[in-house]
Amino acid sequence: MDQRNYTSLHGFILLGFSDHPKLEMVLSGVVTVFYLITLVGNTAIILASLLDSHLHTPMYFFLRNLSLLDLCFTTSIVPQMLVNLWGHDKTISYVGCVIQLYVYMWFGSIECLLLAVMSYDRFTAICKPLHYLVIMNPHLCLKMVITVWSISLANSLVLCTLTLNLPRCGNNLLDHFLCELPAMVKIACIDTTAVEMSVFALGIVIVLTPLILILISYGYIAKAVLRMKSKAGQRKAVNTCGSHLTVVSIFYGAIIYLYLQPGNNASKEQGKFLTLFYTIITPSLNPLIYTLRNKDMKDALKKLMRVKFTTLKRNWKS
Repeated sequence: MDQRNYTSLHGFILLGFSDHPKLEMVLSGVVTVFYLITLVGNTAIILASLLDSHLHTPMYFFLRNLSLLDLCFTTSIVPQMLVNLWGHDKTISYVGCVIQLYVYMWFGSIECLLLAVMSYDRFTAICKPLHYLVIMNPHLCLKMVITVWSISLANSLVLCTLTLNLPRCGNNLLDHFLCELPAMVKIACIDTTAVEMSVFALGIVIVLTPLILILISYGYIAKAVLRMKSKAGQRKAVNTCGSHLTVVSIFYGAIIYLYLQPGNNASKEQGKFLTLFYTIITPSLNPLIYTLRNKDMKDALKKLMRVKFTTLKRNWKS
């Protein structure tokens, strides 16, 4: 049998945290809790911003997209991860692994670019307030989101296809809890320098370029805020931008540490925990970060809860 096709028939074994059975039990509980928070929090943000007409603005359009992305991102990972943590069977089919690899890379790339688009939205709102709604019109917002999803899909197709074409010589043990690109590269049985350099180069385009644009945007935003005479205006701008900047710091910090190191110098355990952090915990924190610092969103969520409570009360009485 051709050894290149061996993995195609037998799938992969995700080692995850199998060396630490007690840790697996703890992590399964933690992952379940944070996944539920992600589902409830992001669904609430989507519903609240759709039902409240005051939130039909570009900022909340992009926030809805981020919440939808977080829901899709975690759902593409968590069910398989929980199966891996709960049971003795650590296998994943070849097709399942390939789908997870492409989807995971696609959604991760989208988040990088979407955060940059959101920073441009904040830059326009604060630095060009009189022209904000003209510049950030619905047509442009939709075009920006479609562009982000399309570029990210192209990035995923290129990098994942390069990785899957590497010969593995029968190696099917992935030292991770999901089918992630660095873990797949490591089980190749040839020199992977060219692929690693391709990943690094595209990583600069997808990760560092948006980050530079975000920093430039916030440089201009900081100047504009310092020039504001109104303390209330300054406070509102800081609260709005502070939420986005917090999310950017958490997400990009983990991504840069994990992926933008040639040869990936992060230890195996560090890599697993960092991946767990930005794929599971960060999406659950986003709703809290955006809600706690945003009065309009808090009001919209209160309104949504009142509507739900009234509906439940009416149904109970009838």
